[in-house]
Amino acid sequence: MRLLHTSDWHLGRAFHRVNMLGAQAGFIGHLVETVRAHAVDAVVVSGDVYDRAVPPLAAVELFDDALHRLADLGVPTVMISGNHDSARRLGVGAGLIDRAGIHLRTDPAGCGTPVVLTDAHGDVALYGLPYLEPALVKAEFGVERAGHEAVLAAAMDRVRADLATRAPGTRSVVLAHAFVTGGEQSDSERDITVGGVAAVPSGVFDGVDYVALGHLHGCQTLTERVRYSGSPLPYSFSEHRHRKSMWLVDLDATGSVTAERVDCPVPRALARLRGTLADLLADPELTPHEDAWVEATLTDPVRPDEPMARLTERFPHTLSLVFDPERAPEEPGVSYARRLADRSDREIAEDFVAHVRGAGPDVHEQGVLRDAFDAVRADDTVREVAR
Repeated sequence: MRLLHTSDWHLGRAFHRVNMLGAQAGFIGHLVETVRAHAVDAVVVSGDVYDRAVPPLAAVELFDDALHRLADLGVPTVMISGNHDSARRLGVGAGLIDRAGIHLRTDPAGCGTPVVLTDAHGDVALYGLPYLEPALVKAEFGVERAGHEAVLAAAMDRVRADLATRAPGTRSVVLAHAFVTGGEQSDSERDITVGGVAAVPSGVFDGVDYVALGHLHGCQTLTERVRYSGSPLPYSFSEHRHRKSMWLVDLDATGSVTAERVDCPVPRALARLRGTLADLLADPELTPHEDAWVEATLTDPVRPDEPMARLTERFPHTLSLVFDPERAPEEPGVSYARRLADRSDREIAEDFVAHVRGAGPDVHEQGVLRDAFDAVRADDTVREVAR
């Protein structure tokens, strides 16, 4: 059976101030053509179909178009909700849509109930594990402590229990939306840390033939059977080295996996440039980046006049301007934004405690801060779901 594994469409998301809807529509067309050209037997979409719980109308219309085009191909599609999606909204009408061969899996209670497809070698059971927010699903799975590993392990116990009841030789695929240990992050994924831990070990998924992951935006192989497809389009400059693609996965009669990447169309290259303004404007080696979307980091010790206007004369698609002046270590005046760069909210809070009283929080206080931030994030999730 041949599967096309994709995820993290983030329909409705912009890239800085650039509307990406046209590029997202282009990707959907590419997806449909790939299914047709490569004789794909099933499409799996591993979460974050939308970029937010209440997506703009144009994004909903594009999703509707995608569903119709996939249904018209007669190729089954299995989708799960991600941490950006509203599971309840995405799952509306799932029963009716299911009849058209589009299987939406957004309810955690259904983790152990697969979509069963059949080929010449027998059955393939596809289990959809939507994003499992620990604070919201721990009662469903009967776990005492709300953590990603605990709820995913409980969900996989249901998968393995169901698989054990099926005919010998039944092959299995799991769709999941999670941060698995060994995966490489980028700046465009929403933080899902709970209790100071975001990642779960890949061993949680032992016992199935293929795990189609979503959440991380870089295409990557954790093991031969556990892979991220990554997002089909870039959503941050941290992805400037990504090769955007989907996985074309073949399951043979024994469940062995072979996979190859199918490149996605990218509307424009990304470039991260660094140097003084004068150097960026004059360096001939930067000529290949003149048509790229550009993030420029200026290292001038004194902020130059009208830097964006001058940069866009050479790089008309400059979208981000960062100032990182090269100063002597003892020179004062480092910006507040620079001091906070790459630090989490909890780390910033711990730094504030150290600043106001001269010593950082102890272990107990770190736990209080961590629990407070987890509670706020869980409350935000509840409010988002309840909208």
